[in-house]
Amino acid sequence: MNPRLPYLREKTYKLTTSPGVYLMKNKDRHIIYIGKAKNLRNRVSSYFRENPDHTPKVAAMVSNVYDYDFIVTDSEYEALLLECSLIKQHKPKYNILLKDDKGYHYIRISDEAYPRITAEKNTLKAGRCLGPYMSGFITKEAVSEANRVFMLPTCHKKFPQDFGKGRPCLNYHIKLCMGVCRGRVSQTDYRRTIEQAIEFIKNGSAESVERMEREMNEAAERLEFEKAALLRDRINAVKKASEKQKIINSSVRAADVIGIAEAIDGLYISVLMYREHRLFDKAVFELDKSDGDILGEFMQQFYHGRQDIPKMIITDHLPEDSELITEMLEAQAGHKVELFVPQKSLRHELLVLAKNNSAEYAAIKNSRTAKEVIALEQLGRSLGLDKPPKYIEAYDISNLSSESMVAGMVVFEDGRPLKKAYKRFTIKEQELQNDYGSMQEVLRRRLMHIITQEGDEYFTRKPDLILLDGGKGHVNAVAPILRELGLDIALFGMVKDSKHRTRAIATGGSEIQINNLQAAFALVTRIQDEVHRYSVSFMHSRHKKKTYSSELLTVKGIGEKKAAKLFTRYKTIGNLKKASAEELAQTAGVNLTVAQELFEVIQNM
Repeated sequence: MNPRLPYLREKTYKLTTSPGVYLMKNKDRHIIYIGKAKNLRNRVSSYFRENPDHTPKVAAMVSNVYDYDFIVTDSEYEALLLECSLIKQHKPKYNILLKDDKGYHYIRISDEAYPRITAEKNTLKAGRCLGPYMSGFITKEAVSEANRVFMLPTCHKKFPQDFGKGRPCLNYHIKLCMGVCRGRVSQTDYRRTIEQAIEFIKNGSAESVERMEREMNEAAERLEFEKAALLRDRINAVKKASEKQKIINSSVRAADVIGIAEAIDGLYISVLMYREHRLFDKAVFELDKSDGDILGEFMQQFYHGRQDIPKMIITDHLPEDSELITEMLEAQAGHKVELFVPQKSLRHELLVLAKNNSAEYAAIKNSRTAKEVIALEQLGRSLGLDKPPKYIEAYDISNLSSESMVAGMVVFEDGRPLKKAYKRFTIKEQELQNDYGSMQEVLRRRLMHIITQEGDEYFTRKPDLILLDGGKGHVNAVAPILRELGLDIALFGMVKDSKHRTRAIATGGSEIQINNLQAAFALVTRIQDEVHRYSVSFMHSRHKKKTYSSELLTVKGIGEKKAAKLFTRYKTIGNLKKASAEELAQTAGVNLTVAQELFEVIQNM
């Protein structure tokens, strides 16, 4: 509890109802949070009210607030601009801050008689630089593509000093280099080619092809067939380089595509920047989890002060302050900007690509595959969970009529089986086959370990999600036990079709279709198959033991308790067969005559 709350409430009671920005400060007068408000009094008072329903992050911020300042603005739009500026300036602890650990990248055109085009991490070397670019991969790809298309040298020779020294390298013979080392390319022609390559990097393929086609036709008219052939090959190379991009983005001339992936440790956002129908740059950011409008806060910080804003920004949903953000973007860009949410189109494919990029980045950070990250995110969202389920438990009942009634519990952590946490249960309270009653018994026994904190580290751990192999009947049977024990755990059923394949997720009263969510559907199917396999294998092993146990009971002097001792000691029939009569006598507590008869029965099993 913050001892300053009475003072803060009294101060806020007198606060204006105008729009503006508020700056929360700690005891050392450092700014720890900055926010905007349409109504300052209402917004700020929400932090300091009695019996607040704050999330952990907001509660932590409020507990550290010693005082606050505020700046009144004429409109909510002005408050938005001021908030963006102040956050960038002060970088408060509790605001979402963009963390990009890769720095900036540049394309360098060296300062020499025959310039080279290279990818660089800084601008310290002499020459002209293009950029900055956020993605090192995109920068290197652009340089490699330009050098290949325009047949520029990538060797370490110095020109014109090394003209005629040695034979041209392999790149010349396979038409990846124009062969400057032969000394037959003038400095003027070479520099013209460099400028064409720079234009290609900056403006894309369409304009480059049009210009080179004009030059090719003019060269042919002047009977300069060698030059015309060179331009023809260059045009074909440009077209070939752009073909792989057109498959995805032919419908988009210029756009930013924002894809968000939620992982266990945070949020990952990719921005794919398309210019002139091709991927121009990419930025990936890692964010702390927040309870507010993630997309809106990200866009405010990412675009604040930027000039190169395209006419279209593609996202999977609109931010809360979409009108204000659009107004800010249009004011900065000087043209109309559309926030676009695609449904089914090529633009939707770009959105999927951006989300996959975010998921790949999250996967690397968390030592997981992108499919696993996406699956947990999709599953959490489809089930209405606050976050992806990191720790999932699944249950299945298995029996042969009313015999060998058992249950299996499997655990998936971060989308992968955690086999050392698997548990097996024998049904003790149900005399006849009763799946609902058996499921209730098993879940009550398991959940009591969370209440009492007795058992191993996995039995005392509270899962994020419980999945039952069954429909709404199983969910309705178990839900009262969770309420009785006061445990807030997401509970759902896994429904199968007539062919025993996963069909949907069951709630207490309806079903959630997830077959349109490929990654989540594959994960649930895997969990359902695994828990079914595990429970059935346990049931079969129990049934075999009962069958073998009945054979042991045919030996005079061997009862159920002594048979149980033998299976407890030796576990399997194979081990029993290896035991001598003396060892059997000692384990079961019988004389050698009974043990010898027992030995013969076991050998014939």
